Amino acid sequence: MNEHIQIKVFKWVSILEGISFILLLFIAMPLKYLFNLPQMVEVVGMAHGILFISYLVGAVIVYNILDWKFKTLLLAVACSVIPFGPFYIEKKYL
Repeated sequence: MNEHIQIKVFKWVSILEGISFILLLFIAMPLKYLFNLPQMVEVVGMAHGILFISYLVGAVIVYNILDWKFKTLLLAVACSVIPFGPFYIEKKYL
C-alpha cells in the first residue's frame, strides 16, 4: 500500500478510535451503570476494541513511515488511552 494512503488510513482510524472512546465513556458506560442498559457497551465496546488495536498497529506503521522518534510513538500509544488523545496525535503529528 502507498505510504500516503497508509497515513490517510491512520488519520481516519485515529479519528474513529477517538470518537468510539468518547461514546464508550460518556454515553455507553453511563447507560450501563445508571440505567442498567448494557447493550450499548457491548456494541460500542467491540467497535472501540477493534479500532484501538487498529490504532496501535497504525501508529507503529506510521512511526516507520514518518521516521518518528521513539518518544513520539510512546506519546501516540499513551494518547490512545486518554479521552481526546487520538485527536491530538492526528492534528499535531499527521
